[in-house]
Amino acid sequence: MEQHRIRHRPPHSGPARPVRGARGGTGKAAAGSRRPTAPARRPAPPVVQTLRRMPNPRLTGLGGGLFCAALMFVLGSLDQLLFGASLTAYGVLFLPVCVLTAAWVRGADLVTAPVVVPIAFTVGLLPVADGDGVFGRLMGIVTALATQAGWLYGGTLVAGVIVIVRKVRLMNRRPGRNRAGRTA
Repeated sequence: MEQHRIRHRPPHSGPARPVRGARGGTGKAAAGSRRPTAPARRPAPPVVQTLRRMPNPRLTGLGGGLFCAALMFVLGSLDQLLFGASLTAYGVLFLPVCVLTAAWVRGADLVTAPVVVPIAFTVGLLPVADGDGVFGRLMGIVTALATQAGWLYGGTLVAGVIVIVRKVRLMNRRPGRNRAGRTA
């Protein structure tokens, strides 16, 4: 009786490969059945590596609004203390808050980011706006909103663009799920 040689493979070596010259097969079929090797990956640029190390929280719509409003109030208070209520400095500080809010809100609540950003801008104006008393402070906020509309629109636009890009990427990432849902 003929003894066949059995090849044992390690447990984590992947799928079994056909042996050349095995009974019932040819050398050509065995050689052609190998998977092509994947190209070697290049390391990511340093900027990308730095961005990957940054925190990546996922805030709900309400959490994104509270984060943005609280941060703008703190930045408005710091602007009052350090810069004497400079509305230009406040507007410049508003832009990174818009970027963070739009980047950190979770995918299901993307539409809330461009909505909460202008509200947070107004909340942050409370310590910055000029005026005495309740009505004086209210008029200071209205005046600041009117004169600083460029910063307000710019930050809202930045948040909107980031949200649109994120939504498109989310939609492109799951094309199979979307097509399967339409046919059912």
